[in-house]
Amino acid sequence: MEYVMQIMPALIAGTLMTLKIFFWTIILALPLGILVALGEMSKIKPIKWLVEFYVWIMRGTPLLLQLIFVFYGLPILHIVFPRYEAALFAFVLNYAAYFAEIFRGGLQSIHKGQFEAAQVLRLNRWQTMTKIIIPQVMKIVLPSIFNEVINLVKDSSLVYVIGLGDLLRAGNVAMARDVTLVPLVLVAAIYLILISVCAFAQKRIEKHFSYYK
Repeated sequence: MEYVMQIMPALIAGTLMTLKIFFWTIILALPLGILVALGEMSKIKPIKWLVEFYVWIMRGTPLLLQLIFVFYGLPILHIVFPRYEAALFAFVLNYAAYFAEIFRGGLQSIHKGQFEAAQVLRLNRWQTMTKIIIPQVMKIVLPSIFNEVINLVKDSSLVYVIGLGDLLRAGNVAMARDVTLVPLVLVAAIYLILISVCAFAQKRIEKHFSYYK
């Protein structure tokens, strides 16, 4: 127990960095994903092609490679990011592409007759989207969104490769220094807690949107 209390401050500091990456990725990638999804559905061909190319690149290459490219590769082109900003930049671009595909599928699943009905009721585009379309889309996409959210909790450990002091790095340092598996067991327990919180939030939010049948 004394050893656990000794290493907990480092693990807590690493957890805070993990949560920081997680939180800001969600906040920035979700709205960007919606914009990208709308771009994919655009009737303006150059925009559609450009957005589809971006999604193809982000989904077709590993997030680890993207992290390395942003932090170690871009400085060759004189584009330099600090460690945290590099990690956040790569995570947001990567997850926005996945969220975009989820939102695109959700939007395309809504029958066009509902848009026409909204026009008959003289609802403007904002009212149509917020009152009719988005609640239905949210119900459809929530399971897939939360699968990506849970993946994000685990993928956050990849920032270790560019030297950020996240939860996994803190555990690895303690394990290598003290030659014991206890730090990794604690790291696993913390990840399980974080994912359990996400799963609980998923159930609560899905229950809220279950109103829209």
